[in-house]
Amino acid sequence: MVRATLDRLEGLGTNPPLVVANMAHRDLVATELDTAGYDPQRMILEPIGRNTAPAAAVAALYLTAAGDDPLMLLLPADHVIEDTAAFHLAANDACVLAAEGNLVTFGIVPTRAETGYGYIRSGVAVAESAYRVDKFVEKPDAATARRYLEEGGYLWNSGMFVFRCSDYLRTLEQFAPEIVAGCKRAMAAAEKRRGVHLDPHEFAATPADSIDYAVMERTEAAVVVPLDAGWSDVGSWAALWDIADQDADGNVLIGDAIAVDTTGSYLRSDGGLIAVAGVEDVVVVSTHDAVLVTTREKCQSVKAIVDILKGGQRPEATDTVD
Repeated sequence: MVRATLDRLEGLGTNPPLVVANMAHRDLVATELDTAGYDPQRMILEPIGRNTAPAAAVAALYLTAAGDDPLMLLLPADHVIEDTAAFHLAANDACVLAAEGNLVTFGIVPTRAETGYGYIRSGVAVAESAYRVDKFVEKPDAATARRYLEEGGYLWNSGMFVFRCSDYLRTLEQFAPEIVAGCKRAMAAAEKRRGVHLDPHEFAATPADSIDYAVMERTEAAVVVPLDAGWSDVGSWAALWDIADQDADGNVLIGDAIAVDTTGSYLRSDGGLIAVAGVEDVVVVSTHDAVLVTTREKCQSVKAIVDILKGGQRPEATDTVD
């Protein structure tokens, strides 16, 4: 998905990409940059995740360090976008608006009453294909999501942005000055070897916050550009089912999995056999230390399970295997 995000830039006319990633992903990101034809050292490496507002801030500081002030197109690397041409058109529209001083986000044209995404309510039109952001709304329940779809004017919050570096830093400093100050200290003390290694102490002390909360929900300059490009953030098991190859019964079977008289289900085993019969629209995932059983409709509830595991200091919440 990192490589797919890099390839999505081809033909857009951007400068070489800069990747902000966790230190643990350094080798993976460097390899993907190199094989895509970019400088493998174009990385800023975080010792710890502090959410998107600091990540964007260190990128903006890096890009303006030599006195330049470019537009910054911020793209998470966990998205699927099927229609690259439509994405390019929306990105070009967003860049025009960002060059005028707006802080632009992309709102995904909804295709269903989705409860797993936040929404953006469009306000007055500021261009043929853009609107002033009226309101950001949290992930709704099913009834509210259906109402949003029926009323129109609501878009899924994609988490993709375009803004001029100085505009972002100035607005972030207005509403969250401690984030900018922390990022400046972390960059000033960074080591430059195979990428920029942010200072662990200074970056860990920087407050964590998202761009939405720290900036977009507070500024009067927020603009949304609708995007209809076959987008998914692959943020749930249902989203993985949606983008994966399905058999004739609409099932996705990964690993040692058997489905009998079963439809519309996602079955994944990283070890032993999974066998299900006589069910529909279920998700069953078996890893080395746990088994998840839910429905595609309710798969967002896995977050509540993770909270329970973390509250009980269960290792299943964080354990990984090589």
